[in-house]
Amino acid sequence: MIRIYNTLSRKKEEFIPLEEGKVRMYVCGPTVYNFIHIGNARPMIVFDTVRRYMEHKGYQVNFVSNFTDVDDKIIKKALEEGVSAEEISKRYIEECKKDMEGMNIMPATTHPLATQEIDGMIAMISDLIEKGYAYAINGTVYYRTRRFAEYGKLSHKNLDDLQGGNRSLLVSGEDEKEDALDFVLWKPKKDGEPYWVSPWGEGRPGWHIECSVMSKKYLGEQIDIHGGGEDLVFPHHENEIAQSEACSGCVFSKYWMHNAFLNIDNKKMSKSLGNFFTVREISEKYDLQILRFFMLNAHYRSPLNFSADLMESSKNALERILTAVDNLKYLSEHAKVIKLTEEEAQKAEEAKKYEQEFDMAMDDDFNTADAIAAVFELVKFANTYAKEGSSKAFAELLQEKIEGLCKILGIVTEKKAELLDEEIEQLIAERQAARKAKNFARADEIRGLLSEKGILLEDTREGVKWKRA
Repeated sequence: MIRIYNTLSRKKEEFIPLEEGKVRMYVCGPTVYNFIHIGNARPMIVFDTVRRYMEHKGYQVNFVSNFTDVDDKIIKKALEEGVSAEEISKRYIEECKKDMEGMNIMPATTHPLATQEIDGMIAMISDLIEKGYAYAINGTVYYRTRRFAEYGKLSHKNLDDLQGGNRSLLVSGEDEKEDALDFVLWKPKKDGEPYWVSPWGEGRPGWHIECSVMSKKYLGEQIDIHGGGEDLVFPHHENEIAQSEACSGCVFSKYWMHNAFLNIDNKKMSKSLGNFFTVREISEKYDLQILRFFMLNAHYRSPLNFSADLMESSKNALERILTAVDNLKYLSEHAKVIKLTEEEAQKAEEAKKYEQEFDMAMDDDFNTADAIAAVFELVKFANTYAKEGSSKAFAELLQEKIEGLCKILGIVTEKKAELLDEEIEQLIAERQAARKAKNFARADEIRGLLSEKGILLEDTREGVKWKRA
């Protein structure tokens, strides 16, 4: 039985799907105006792992995660570069997918783009106006927050408290609104911005309506799990509930899951503090499998502190698992005995308890930290009992058990084949030639390839220096 901590009820609840054997899951994806940062990576890794575990338990998971490809930040970046907003979003969706692949994140069942769902947004806004939950003024459409009786049920905020001088919590308020708490569903176009034609004039949707529409289209009016970072609880997810439930008249999502923040050296990540890291920057120093392993070493609802020391210890810990798997491969390849001995059969039975411990940890609100502890117990068991002279069947059985648990966590257990020094030098020379020819895509590709193989490059005045990670 899986138990999930539901932000809505603030307690752990038994997971009962809307439809037996199926899970409908929506996770808010990134706004694509730059490379994703390691704060974006946490929900990606967390909810990919939740999905993998649900599939391990036999559920068929319909997993939807969007790309927000129309937004003020995208428009700002496009204006800075003198290109279209579409060019910016397309570029960074591709870069995001590369980083996701590096972190071994499975592609979603559907990755909808906000710009391709505008018709659905216009239809939902029209429906809200018709039902009296929204109103249009001078080309802007607002949602009547007070009209939705349960507003605040997810964030546990009281409307009167929000009104009472706590302005920082309010969505920006213009004088034309009926109430300072009302939020935007549609806004009129500004010069140089992308826009769409609507019954209220040319403009574009507000951020909150996008997810309500994409979730409804690809998963239906009711879903099992809605996930995201805890920074989205208010106002984004609160507003999604207000929009979706006002339209459908039924509960939008049964379970709400939120991962906690990521800090850098015990400080909040911010560009102004200079402690802002993209996943791409991390990939130049570490294999992204180490980043994934590091993130899963904490419970998803616990704040996570990122530091070079913690990444190093994650690297060493992961290495212990990979070495154990390598050792078991070697033993099975060189084994003189094929079948399990009687004593080994007993030990194989004993090893099952680690799989049970793993499942117990994951059943308890996806406690990946305790699940990893069970993997290490199994590794220790394998290192103790699988030796020279062990049967091929015993070594293979233990290898399969370790690899099976790691696969659920999205951890790849194969060590990457090392490049020879001359192969590295050859690739660096090819990269230099590509840069000279202004073929920066190929130059980046080579750097990425070397990074994947654990080769770190440093461009210096004396030329390119490299070292093995």
